[in-house]
Amino acid sequence: MPTSRAAVAEFLGSFALMFVGGGAIIVTGGESLVAIAFAHGLILAAMITATIHLSGGQINPVVSFALGVIGKQSWPRVGVFVAVQIAGAILAALLLKLLLSGSYDVGNVGATLGSLTMADSGSVGPGRAVALEAIATFFLMFVIMGSAVDERGVGAVKVTSGFAIGMTLAAAILCLGPALVAGAWDYHWVYWVGPISGATLAAVLYTVSFRTRSPGPAAGPSPS
Repeated sequence: MPTSRAAVAEFLGSFALMFVGGGAIIVTGGESLVAIAFAHGLILAAMITATIHLSGGQINPVVSFALGVIGKQSWPRVGVFVAVQIAGAILAALLLKLLLSGSYDVGNVGATLGSLTMADSGSVGPGRAVALEAIATFFLMFVIMGSAVDERGVGAVKVTSGFAIGMTLAAAILCLGPALVAGAWDYHWVYWVGPISGATLAAVLYTVSFRTRSPGPAAGPSPS
């Protein structure tokens, strides 16, 4: 799949994740953990299933970066994917603010996708927040490697890998979009350093330990 067409799939997937996940937090006031978790997990599972044959269903900058590190896709492709993923998140956050601001409190939209408030409030310091993000994203990336990158798993679970990844969704989910809309940048670096570290470690460790083989990024698309 040409990078330009694959990028459209990544944009739509990232938009959907931010819009549904962020919307769930806004309409529940951030107080229904079960509803928020299922909203994120189910929309991610659905969008990965829909785009895995188009772009690899990455839908996350740190996933795209980690796949670049292990050579599953070219760095120019990584750059394009990260750009459209961020753009999708920003557009979704803007629309949420526009459509829901009259009915719900969207002032905290900067913390919509992730545990940003933990570091901001001091309940969890930046150092521990980085560690928590890294561990959570490690598990997410490990599931991606096993179910959508390693061709030994892709052939058997290509359709169900979206569900597996969605259910493993962690806190490393495109915080940039809502942060830009809300102007909330305190400790934002935590949610790049932690997820990137965790995802890269998982991708490298899986590749070294299990010697993955794949025709392209995530599940079949050309790495060009």
